[in-house]
Amino acid sequence: MQGDQDKKAEQAEFATLPAHAKERLVEMRGSAEGRRLFTSDLSTSEFLLVKEAGFDPVGLVVGSSIYHIGYQRAAWSQNQEMTVLSQAMYHARELAMTRMEEEAEALGADGVVGVRLEVSHKEWGSHVAEFVAIGTAVVHRNDPARFRNKHNRPFTSDLSGQDFYVLLRSGYRPLGLVMGSCVYHVAQQGVAGMLQTLGRNTEMVQYTQALYDSRELAMERMQKEAEALDAKGVVGADVHENSHTWGAHIIEFFAVGTAVEEISSDHVIDPPSLVLPLTD
Repeated sequence: MQGDQDKKAEQAEFATLPAHAKERLVEMRGSAEGRRLFTSDLSTSEFLLVKEAGFDPVGLVVGSSIYHIGYQRAAWSQNQEMTVLSQAMYHARELAMTRMEEEAEALGADGVVGVRLEVSHKEWGSHVAEFVAIGTAVVHRNDPARFRNKHNRPFTSDLSGQDFYVLLRSGYRPLGLVMGSCVYHVAQQGVAGMLQTLGRNTEMVQYTQALYDSRELAMERMQKEAEALDAKGVVGADVHENSHTWGAHIIEFFAVGTAVEEISSDHVIDPPSLVLPLTD
């Protein structure tokens, strides 16, 4: 009777995952007597440093979303955000991230380290893309659940194993991978504008304003996600620029980083050491 109840609870827990993902996760989670083998995309050095930080890898977790990105018309001579495209790019990544977190939850993980977000366009059409989130789920060896975020979900982080180890050693912990997206139409220059700049050194003010504004929108949205997690700050932040398949005058700025909070006021930072390679 108890076994049937456990099986039903397990099926409900994995309800949103594909059948083969359920099979793989059940196999990796093992039984109460012990886990079975784990998988990980961490390098050897990263794996050992994550272990040194008190965490054990429990499995490679993946989330995927193949998304049709809608159409939005832009004024030829106007700088403007393409809100339909911005929402699509953000929502597709969020779906992939959520599914990756669900796999981590199914493994009983406290977090996911080394998260990568990838976008690839398929031959099915210029407006169809696959969004993939992938990382290594980990469990704290001595204090399970301590490192979960304010929503009692596994934390996510795109920090390398080395940076993750240093972050914890320095009195901080990751809360979640935060991101912001902005797809922007950069106004095209008319004939009059081309003639005015012909053969001259001059700032392209219209272009400057467009790229400046779109970067700021992406960064602002990333910061709002961090604030929603009650983060102290964002480390490893980066802003990527990509035109995808939309043409030369439509670009996406994607801001991403790891939100962190203090867990100790004693921020011990190990002094750097010199390492000399023995190979040519």
